[in-house]
Amino acid sequence: MRTTLTIEDQLAQDLKRTAQATGKPLKQVVNEALRAGLRSIESPPARPYRLEAAALGQPRAGVDLAKALRIADALEDEGLATELEQRR
Repeated sequence: MRTTLTIEDQLAQDLKRTAQATGKPLKQVVNEALRAGLRSIESPPARPYRLEAAALGQPRAGVDLAKALRIADALEDEGLATELEQRR
C-alpha cells in the first residue's frame, strides 16, 4: 500500500543511516521498524508482581503446628502416590 507520511528529519536520517549500514532498502527498514514498534505497543513488558507480606498473628491456643504439618505431608504423599498409580 502506498501512503504519504511526514517523518521527523532526525528520524528520517536515522532510518537512512540504518538502511545504508545494513544494505537493506529504506522501504524494508521502515517496515521492520514499524512492525517492531507495533509489537512493543501490543505486548508491553510485564510489570513485576509485588505483594506486601501481612502478619497473621500467632496460632490459636491448643493448635499443634507440628501435627498440622505432619498431616499435610501425609496428604501430599497420598496425592503423589495416587497420581503415580494413575500413570500406570
